[in-house]
Amino acid sequence: MSERVRAPREARRLSQGALATHLEVSRQTINSIETQRYTPSLPLALAMARFFETSVEQLFGPQEDPTT
Repeated sequence: MSERVRAPREARRLSQGALATHLEVSRQTINSIETQRYTPSLPLALAMARFFETSVEQLFGPQEDPTT
């Protein structure tokens, strides 16, 4: 999950703090999501998906095993 949130954030040249401000959460929340210590609530997951113009499944769904 970490790269699926970090990569689009960095592609938009946003700091964790800037993304947090936009989503009305703390920078620590964004950091915890990116380091997989926290799974966001459904409203936050939806807000992040809307912000990144993707689906919740793309951001937070199970990752495919590249070895299969």
